[in-house]
Amino acid sequence: MEQVILDVDTGIDDALAIAYAVHSPELNILGITTGFGNVSEEEATRNTLQVLDILNVNREIPVIPGADKPLSGTHIKAKATRIHGEDGLGNSGLPLPERKPLPSEAADFIIEKIKQYPYQVTVIAVGPQTNIATAIKKDPDIVHLAKRVVIMGGAVTVPGNVTPHAEANIYADPEAASVLFESGIPVTLVGLDVTMQTLLSSEQVGKWSNVKSAYNDFLQTICNYYIDAYHQFDSSLGGCALHDPLAVGVVIDPSFVKAVPMHVEVDLERGESLGNTHEAKQGKRNVEVCLEIDVDRFVTHFLQRIT
Repeated sequence: MEQVILDVDTGIDDALAIAYAVHSPELNILGITTGFGNVSEEEATRNTLQVLDILNVNREIPVIPGADKPLSGTHIKAKATRIHGEDGLGNSGLPLPERKPLPSEAADFIIEKIKQYPYQVTVIAVGPQTNIATAIKKDPDIVHLAKRVVIMGGAVTVPGNVTPHAEANIYADPEAASVLFESGIPVTLVGLDVTMQTLLSSEQVGKWSNVKSAYNDFLQTICNYYIDAYHQFDSSLGGCALHDPLAVGVVIDPSFVKAVPMHVEVDLERGESLGNTHEAKQGKRNVEVCLEIDVDRFVTHFLQRIT
């Protein structure tokens, strides 16, 4: 069983990733750390607790608040309300959470668990990499003790989605991504190179109405909102991308993708290329970049698990 920490900025695809992870017996979720990104850190924490409530998770999965701003202290990306709704969960109207977050810091939790389970912990980071970068800066020893970090982020061979050059999670805190990439921790990059191929269609979502439950209603609400948001940007897609769930899927079954080792750098210069993730011609290979995906097998697996 894989020991994992989910690091989230809980919007819609984060919620789907949490559901996928919770329903996957291959994963032992040590905790869920939260941070800014799709929403504020406070909203991400609330949304994560709400998702665990609607999932009716009966085992203790601690939720630990984390970064509320980038390492630089300056926000360069607004909340993604156009994609995820005013509440980050498709305006689903969930009740306030019954669970409470732990009174600790995400970076400290990451350090604690990596030291508690040396060489075993995989951090699945599906938001900005601020929490893991902060942990590295606070205690560099974890670089040698973590198993790996799998991040949903980057666009090495394709255009970005928040600018022509940058993917949203990297763009939100490019300095944090650079700290992680250069740290020496094994990193797998599950970026737009593959995630934009993982489309969830309206037809697939509609099948959830066959079983009536609060959970299924929630899934339909958030996914229909997400699909509508995608339609506004590109009506030809016919669905929404399963960005964050694919990062979870790669940990469950690495054979869903084919990855290539590269030396990846992050553009930190303020300007139109800020947050660009590109292969550098010089330097040691520091990232496994996912470039191919078995789409049908992954989407089928995802749907079977969350429903």
